Amino acid sequence: MIDMPFAAPADYVPGVAPPAVPQPDALWFLFRDSRLLAGEGTMRLPPGALAAGLNAGRPQYLGTLAGREVYAAEAASGADAPAGYRWSDLRSLFSRMDDTLVALAGRALQLVDWDRTHRFCGRCATPTLAKDAERSRECPACGLVAYPRIAPAVMALVKRDPGEILLARSPRFPPGMYSALAGFVEPGETLEQCLEREVLEEVGVRVANVRYFASQPWPFPNSLMIAFVADWAGGEIRPDPLEIEAAQWFIIADLPQLPQPISIARRLIDAVVGEMRAAAGQ
Repeated sequence: MIDMPFAAPADYVPGVAPPAVPQPDALWFLFRDSRLLAGEGTMRLPPGALAAGLNAGRPQYLGTLAGREVYAAEAASGADAPAGYRWSDLRSLFSRMDDTLVALAGRALQLVDWDRTHRFCGRCATPTLAKDAERSRECPACGLVAYPRIAPAVMALVKRDPGEILLARSPRFPPGMYSALAGFVEPGETLEQCLEREVLEEVGVRVANVRYFASQPWPFPNSLMIAFVADWAGGEIRPDPLEIEAAQWFIIADLPQLPQPISIARRLIDAVVGEMRAAAGQ
């Protein structure tokens, strides 16, 4: 198994029903919109007393980390950070905050976002109620049950001999950055079918010999990235103008700017390039 940022820590035990009284030293993940409240400099988490002081709403019990209770809650959009703390983008905390806490922060952010966006029934608009026995919200009028939403997305790194990989850039990327191709799975589609369709739609290339690499929870806001490696089977690059700003074959000795190590995209590219260099005796 490949360790990935945002994956559940080994000593974490999920939970749904909170204890009657929270532990005094419980971990609290407090969010304002999608930003986490963390201490300046030390990147420490705030104590539960600060959650009460900020009037944090809709608390979520996440379970325990090495026996320590874990909670998440949401502050008002205009809430100021208390002295010694600041609201931080979760990506910016990678490598600055303990990896275990970053992983749980990703889970906390997804649950807070889900709870916020499912307060009313999607079928009849009745206010929903949280269930005690499982992580879900149920409509008391029509019985519709809503679970935390996860959107699976497939990532594909396409290889071509001798020593080339296919990378592309979205208009949303920072200038000069390229990455592997990716797209969301559609209803009635296998992961492999999604990969083949996305690569063909986005760059006009056909693939073969699809191999699984790894997966990563991606809490921006609720994706699960499933990464694969594939071989080029034919076709010339024809970027989809609506999705792809540029795409090209790069030789592994001369790669462009790549995504940050927090993403599975970078882990995938680094692993495949390492294998290709080893095979070529580089």
